[in-house]
Amino acid sequence: AATAATVTGDSLLNICMDAKHHKTEPGPEGQLYGQCVLWKDNACCTANTSQEAHEDQSYLYKFNWDHCGAMPQKCKRHFIQDTCLYECSPNLGPWIDQADNSWRKERIRNVPLCREDCEQWWEDCQDAVTCKTNWHKGWNWTSGTNQCPQGAMCQKFKFVFPTAAALCEQIWSGSYLYTSHHRGSGRCIQMWFDPEQGNPNIGVAKYYA
Repeated sequence: AATAATVTGDSLLNICMDAKHHKTEPGPEGQLYGQCVLWKDNACCTANTSQEAHEDQSYLYKFNWDHCGAMPQKCKRHFIQDTCLYECSPNLGPWIDQADNSWRKERIRNVPLCREDCEQWWEDCQDAVTCKTNWHKGWNWTSGTNQCPQGAMCQKFKFVFPTAAALCEQIWSGSYLYTSHHRGSGRCIQMWFDPEQGNPNIGVAKYYA
């Protein structure tokens, strides 16, 4: 019981998860690349990781977005943003959970995403094509990168994920939770924000911690 009591809300704030490419502690990263630049004042990712987050089949996870043909750029930018949030954000502490993978000790689970972020993601990706609902597992990795498992049919996202909630909640096996909270409500994590206005996710993490 004593140990449980020491896990105060504060210990969930401003931390990096124990995973493959994360720094041990968050701090400034002046050279963050592209869409990851939002976190430059305080990041869990290095400049190198932020650069790789934008590459097709980057060395981060050897993951191929184009497994059913080229993913449209307007869709891919949401996956890049999702990678930046996951790798760079120091504000995901309340949702860090143990992971049972060889390549990471911790993962995120049920991060409450703002409604607009989730719906825009679905909107921009509905005509992209995939063969799986859960991208965390079940791929054929024999070639060194993920390929559709035998017998899996490539079809448009809108058929694989009929709603925005289905996309956000299923694609990374429950990493995100679709919420009805709006951006700026202080009750949901934003994948996208204007760094000039400060990072809104700091307050959200505090609220849930």
